[in-house]
Amino acid sequence: MSETPEVVARAGQESVAAEAEAETITEPAKVMRIGSMVKQLLDEAHATALDEPSRERMAEIYERSIIELSDALSPDLQEELRMLALPFHEGSVPTEAELRVAKAQLVGWLEGLFHGIQATLFAQQIAARQQLEQMRQLPGAVNQPSPGAPNGQYL
Repeated sequence: MSETPEVVARAGQESVAAEAEAETITEPAKVMRIGSMVKQLLDEAHATALDEPSRERMAEIYERSIIELSDALSPDLQEELRMLALPFHEGSVPTEAELRVAKAQLVGWLEGLFHGIQATLFAQQIAARQQLEQMRQLPGAVNQPSPGAPNGQYL
């Protein structure tokens, strides 16, 4: 009869797990696509002068991007994005400077979100490694040969 080791979260890991569950992205590919599009639009806005119809279209794309991003985020991240991405003034076309600031702010927030995802994944990998090492040290655990050591099967 073999027992399956129980994976136990160490002190402090519960809060990390709860935070990770609270701040989730339901559609990461969608967030990445929108982030890339917004970054490209920001680059275009810096590279060329925008006339009024172009600025109006950029404002529409920006506002639609916020809506689409919100759909792919957890409620707490939606709230954070909503507080950060303030709408343009109703009835007026934003200036080039307003568009650049809004898009740069959104790109910065998305980059922070991506860094947070990377940090969470890194922390999860470290926790998994630590749990694996702890399981290997349990009585009756199979010791793994060290890298480069002969495995004993010679013909």
